[in-house]
Amino acid sequence: MPRTAVVALGGNAFHREGETGTYAEQTRHAAEMARAVWALHKARWSVVLVHGNGPQIGDLAIQQEEGAALVAPQPLFSLGAMTQGELGSLIAMALHNAAPEQIPVVAMITHVLVSLDDPAFGRPTKPIGPFFTEAEATRLARTRGWTIAEDAGRGYRRVVPSPEPRGIVEEGPLRALVDQGSIVIAAGGGGIPVVDGEQGYRGVDAVVDKDYAAQTLATSLGAEALVLVTGVPHVVLDFGKPGQRNIDEITVDEAESYLAAGHFPEGSMGPKVRAAIRFLRGGGATVVITTPENAAGSLADVAGLDGRGGTRIVAGLSTAEGVGA
Repeated sequence: MPRTAVVALGGNAFHREGETGTYAEQTRHAAEMARAVWALHKARWSVVLVHGNGPQIGDLAIQQEEGAALVAPQPLFSLGAMTQGELGSLIAMALHNAAPEQIPVVAMITHVLVSLDDPAFGRPTKPIGPFFTEAEATRLARTRGWTIAEDAGRGYRRVVPSPEPRGIVEEGPLRALVDQGSIVIAAGGGGIPVVDGEQGYRGVDAVVDKDYAAQTLATSLGAEALVLVTGVPHVVLDFGKPGQRNIDEITVDEAESYLAAGHFPEGSMGPKVRAAIRFLRGGGATVVITTPENAAGSLADVAGLDGRGGTRIVAGLSTAEGVGA
């Protein structure tokens, strides 16, 4: 019986630094991701994919504003729906093209419940779109009313509210598709944020963090593994210091301790480690944080593969020494 792994891919995995985000560039990167997903499927995992959309939704928002004199611009949550369709199609085609066998692949439009009481609405933190110089950012903040913040020393970006996900609206149909053996692409861009009121669901302008959305989805499905794909093969302790070292495997208790000690900044590994802790405290067994090519090998003890690379955070006793050289 296949186990379920929820795999979270960043929007930057498709639109990488130094690129302009053309369709050809994103298609090439989607093909790379597809090979990693099929490796997990071959190792008898049911796979649910979640993707980010930070670069794509920010670019789309600029296109909306630039074209406002000709066509009516749409709200941010609607742009999130557009990126779900765009990237869902991209990923689905890449999976079909990489498939060694015919397995159903479904891209599901997914809404995520949030609360208007979430303090994130008064404190925008989620970067979207391209990087700007400080002078450009200052001008855009003044002329367009954007909130701008410096992003990890790489430049300045627009930031928008990023409330916590509280539930997946389409959980039932999604679970049915997984049980039927489909590879499902869901909660794209963290999901379309909605609130549930007297008049039913309505969208709200925000972008939900895709790692938190993936954790919420994984917990609701009872998944055994959560795979958080990033640009580096390992989580690192004392990053940038003489004693810097990779983490191979640690327990959830150790992860909480390192997070509290400030090893994982909010602008980089902080959300991933926090999502990992929530998943494991919610009943999950294993979290992997690594690059796409290492994802399958990092689930070695349950997949029957030779493990290679990656950081594993586990619910129980660590089977490794914990921190590698």
